[in-house]
Amino acid sequence: MLSRLISRLVGPLGRRDCPNPWRDFPLGRQPRADAETYLRLHSQACAAVYPEIDALEAAAGFVIDRAWMHSLALHTQTVIKDSALNFSHGRVLYSVLRRHFPQNRLPTGEGALILETGTARGFSALCMAKALADAGVPGHILTIDVLPHDVAMYWNCIDDLEGPKTRRELLADQETLLARIVFAEGDTREMLGQLGLSRVHAAYLDAQHTFEDVMAEFRFVAARQRQGDIIVFDDVTPGLFPGVVQAVDQIECSFPYAMERIQVSEQRGYAIAARQSD
Repeated sequence: MLSRLISRLVGPLGRRDCPNPWRDFPLGRQPRADAETYLRLHSQACAAVYPEIDALEAAAGFVIDRAWMHSLALHTQTVIKDSALNFSHGRVLYSVLRRHFPQNRLPTGEGALILETGTARGFSALCMAKALADAGVPGHILTIDVLPHDVAMYWNCIDDLEGPKTRRELLADQETLLARIVFAEGDTREMLGQLGLSRVHAAYLDAQHTFEDVMAEFRFVAARQRQGDIIVFDDVTPGLFPGVVQAVDQIECSFPYAMERIQVSEQRGYAIAARQSD
């Protein structure tokens, strides 16, 4: 029932007949590097060590299949950028969700709804879908991004060497998990106002990084959560994303959420907010 409801709400919103710059090769019109470069960067990123996330996994008691995650990251997270590659959020999301759902059993017949803002290539959505699948929890991830799902483009990844692909084609080997994900195309604030969601068991907020945008997304989610539900914030990094940090600080002070922070590097930090009361 949840799957049909989400498809009814979101399916039509993924189609755009008017001109849209995000559908016209927004990430470039040719590959940015050769295979050797992407593979070298990927190897370096896979070798990175993050003691803070090791500790999170140990405390949670759940660890994502590292080989599976690294394979997915080669196609969705290994990109040409100025800063060091870091796809540790896949580990964070998996462990946090596995820790959360066995302790928060859903009523019989109710599926989990996880809302994500900022789909990009789909890495985080798939890591969350895997957490649900491995936990044996029914449910779906509803993920929103301005980037389309079914328009071929270059993605700044190793797959670009095979020519433009849609996101659906980029993730084709994850068919089973993709059945748990609904991809919505559009501006986050506009989309949230159209979805008609009444319940959000968990959320991962990683779209626009201004204070106003983070707070708008948070307020939408918080109005649809109950005691025990969670929100994960990405890029809670002082100096780089002050708007996100400011929003997380205000939420901790002014709303019924307990905040757990994880700083894994100077460029990457996370916060996990757990609802304390209805």
